[in-house]
Amino acid sequence: MRLLVVAIPLLLAACQTENGAGAPGTSPEGFDAIGKSETIRFTGTEPFWSGKVSGESLTYQTPENADGIRFAVRRFSGQGGLGFSGTLDGAAFDMTVTPGACSDGMSDRTYPYTVTLKIGDDTREGCAWTDAQPFEGPEAP
Repeated sequence: MRLLVVAIPLLLAACQTENGAGAPGTSPEGFDAIGKSETIRFTGTEPFWSGKVSGESLTYQTPENADGIRFAVRRFSGQGGLGFSGTLDGAAFDMTVTPGACSDGMSDRTYPYTVTLKIGDDTREGCAWTDAQPFEGPEAP
């Protein structure tokens, strides 16, 4: 079921073009615009949350836990983006990262990726970037 939660947004993104062909970062092996060695940073609001994923490790932060919780994740490369799955404090954690201009709604930044995050039954929307594909706008909003 958790794989289905991650796979659905990726499959829908792939449907935007015929078999995902021509979509940015797609290849026969799946989405390749973010390399496996790149660190993906993400952020969201209402409630505030952020973190990063590097390799098979993800750190999830909230204002209540600024140091964050680090845990193992599995990476899935679909035709329209990436998925990451793991367990956070006993709850299923599933996150998709897909290309598309994204605004956090609180700064003048534009991010190159959108994030859909599901922790247990709670779904959140946010934005993401990498060092190779940074956000546009002020460094300190």
